[in-house]
Amino acid sequence: MDIAKYWKTIVDTLQDGLMVVDPMGRIIAANPAAERVTGYTADELIGKSCRILNCTGCKIIGKGAGTQWCGLFSRGAIKEKKCLITNKDRHSVHIIKSASVLRNEKGEIIGAVETLTDITERIRQQQEIVSLRKTFHLDEGYHGILGKSPAMLNLYEMIENVAQSDTPVMIQGESGSGKELVARAIHRASGRSDKPYVKVNCAALNENLLESELFGHVKGAYTGADRTRVGRFEAAHQGTIFLDEIGDIPPAIQIKLLRVLEDRKIERVGDNRSIPVDVRVITATHKNLDALIEKGLFREDLYFRINVFPLHCPPLCERREDIPLIAQSFIRRNAVNSGKKIIGLTPDALETLMDYAWPGNVRELRNAIEYAFVLCQSGGIGVQHLPHKMVHGMLDPKETCELDPGCVKDRETLIQVLRKADGNQSKAAKMLGVSRVTVWKRMKRFGIDIKQDVV
Repeated sequence: MDIAKYWKTIVDTLQDGLMVVDPMGRIIAANPAAERVTGYTADELIGKSCRILNCTGCKIIGKGAGTQWCGLFSRGAIKEKKCLITNKDRHSVHIIKSASVLRNEKGEIIGAVETLTDITERIRQQQEIVSLRKTFHLDEGYHGILGKSPAMLNLYEMIENVAQSDTPVMIQGESGSGKELVARAIHRASGRSDKPYVKVNCAALNENLLESELFGHVKGAYTGADRTRVGRFEAAHQGTIFLDEIGDIPPAIQIKLLRVLEDRKIERVGDNRSIPVDVRVITATHKNLDALIEKGLFREDLYFRINVFPLHCPPLCERREDIPLIAQSFIRRNAVNSGKKIIGLTPDALETLMDYAWPGNVRELRNAIEYAFVLCQSGGIGVQHLPHKMVHGMLDPKETCELDPGCVKDRETLIQVLRKADGNQSKAAKMLGVSRVTVWKRMKRFGIDIKQDVV
């Protein structure tokens, strides 16, 4: 059987688009799949220049035939190149293109054959997955930051935008709100992500040590400097340096830091040679720098130099809807580390966490879950496993009642309400207009036992 005569049938059954062009780039053949990909009929394509598809993967020279027409004829082949073409409706179509030059018996170029694989649907699905991950954080957060509240989604968008430039960023927020995670996220989302990320805690070092830490020193610069040392700015060259607690930098170091930011050069301690550095600077503080400037403790010119793009980390109390997600993440992590079969929080425990003030923010929540893992052996973390201050509060009972209009201020009144509710704490809570956890807390405060005092 001579199968060669069936070549057209074979080509027409291919799922990938196939086109043949002559040495001048004119289309001389196209199969039905090519019609589907491009939106043009074969009759509309044949005789037209391949430029009709406006392919982003083509390097058209257009000065003659063959190698004078496009780069394909010089290279001889293209393998699985991702490109965009424009279809008949002027819409962009994502394709993977492969091509080979056709030669006759004498080795002369007579044209080329191209295959076009439509991957538009695949790209769309990938984009949806990326979008879903950004929205719902299915990949354990945005660069390690957890939360999908409006405040956090806005923060992620700001990070994405500022990461595309080298603009100095100042991150402000309460202790434990995640300022370091934000700094690291900016670095990871930037074009410097494959370069060093260096953190310096400015509050942890005295003036002399901080200067050496930031800028390095040469051998013999001071007593104990037995060798030359590279500073953090040099170590972060072409990458990012994160100066945490910038508000604690002494005035003398502030002057030198300002000079480095303006000149992009550092001088090691004990040396007068300038060393160029290319570093993206991110700073953070929980202090009020405006107040420090008024007191003369922080330089205003340095403040304006580092505060070009301010970012605010919202405290946990302003995004309480993120607490279940963050708490569950910490539970999963601790379960893996401890080997305990703890699966989550009981409804009462979760309600307690939602009601708490969170002065220590996400760091305090992490510590609370670690505390609960010490007491809880398996199953769900209950109210009894949480830190005492989260359950009973830090206010005096009298103060708590004054702040809570639904508060029962004496033991006997609460007992009467519980009796009306037949000892059901949920019913009693509805009658009082408070949560079940609040009723439970008041019962603990007044020492009320359902079996002895109510039933």
